[in-house]
Amino acid sequence: MLRITSATLYTCSQRVRLLLPPSASTSTETSPSKRVENQRTVDSLYELSVDIRKVRKFRGWVLSECSAYVSETADLLRDMGADTTAIAHILETHPEAILCRPEDVVTQRDLWLSVCPSKRQLMNIVEKFPASFFTLTHQGNQRANILYLQNLRLSKRIISKLMASAPQSFSQPVERNQEVIHTLREIYLDLGGEERNLRVWLQKLLSQNPYILLQPAEAWRDSLGFLREKGFTTEELLSLVSSLRASIAELKPEDMQRAMDYIEAALCCSKDGLKQVVIRCPAVLYYSLPTLLGRFQGLMDAGVTMDQVKESPNVLELTTQIVLYRIQKLASYGYDIRSGSLAVIVGTKKDFEASYGKLQLRQQRPLFNPVAPLKSAED
Repeated sequence: MLRITSATLYTCSQRVRLLLPPSASTSTETSPSKRVENQRTVDSLYELSVDIRKVRKFRGWVLSECSAYVSETADLLRDMGADTTAIAHILETHPEAILCRPEDVVTQRDLWLSVCPSKRQLMNIVEKFPASFFTLTHQGNQRANILYLQNLRLSKRIISKLMASAPQSFSQPVERNQEVIHTLREIYLDLGGEERNLRVWLQKLLSQNPYILLQPAEAWRDSLGFLREKGFTTEELLSLVSSLRASIAELKPEDMQRAMDYIEAALCCSKDGLKQVVIRCPAVLYYSLPTLLGRFQGLMDAGVTMDQVKESPNVLELTTQIVLYRIQKLASYGYDIRSGSLAVIVGTKKDFEASYGKLQLRQQRPLFNPVAPLKSAED
């Protein structure tokens, strides 16, 4: 009798397993090092078409929390314009969202809507940056920082971009951001900028580098003080700050010194010549010595001379692979880079395509009549 009962129970348990979602079959398995999963949470996520295996692999601890607000979070996202696919993607990417209390998410939504024109645009941000939106700590600091930046008359687009890309800058006390903005204002005016253009300049920097507010004010003073000692004029310093997208505050004086020493020795240039190289290619200030060495070696191996690098120092912004590819592409059109200018290979991919496109056109035109129409494939 006991055998029959045991077999029956085993058969019933197997049937029950078949009726559960795929994730449930392993959710009840326990081990000394693994917490028991909340079956209600697992089932709710499964009903929303969330990939439970992905959540379990990267954020498994979320499934073990006692309190979770899966349906409430999904309803809030749906009210903001998210469809089924978007909701599943958000909860897979940032499952911690289901641990946020609904009332806190509503407060966060209203806070973000103060800088987003519509729920639809806010939803676009949440899909791309769910972790930023569902970081609900320090909401008081977030509100204070939003008001401060709005009082500076910065555009809502810039503020919302900062909140999405660098949420840490909104979680910190508003006084820290005020200090950085005040330092930037002093720098801009000290370098010859005008007060009436300050807002536009700030917006450009913040748009190019959302992490600018995370850099301490002292870092700005140290970096600019070092470059001023190297003889850069106020106008040149302002140009460098703008060209480097405010990352100049991330550079340490000792690292910049090593990079400049190497460039000066490699190009055998004077102090003034070194300044011109830095002005035309500010990126050399933050490249490491191994990076600079590798790029110089790659240029030399390709037959480029130091004089050519001096004339077009921004070629150092390109990796060796890109330089070699572009040189080979030009060679296929009969252009020998060793006897020409490096200007034709520098710039973005679009710039280069325009350059070699012009060379190709010149190659196809008859030499005796430069204005003759191009020959078509049919001819």
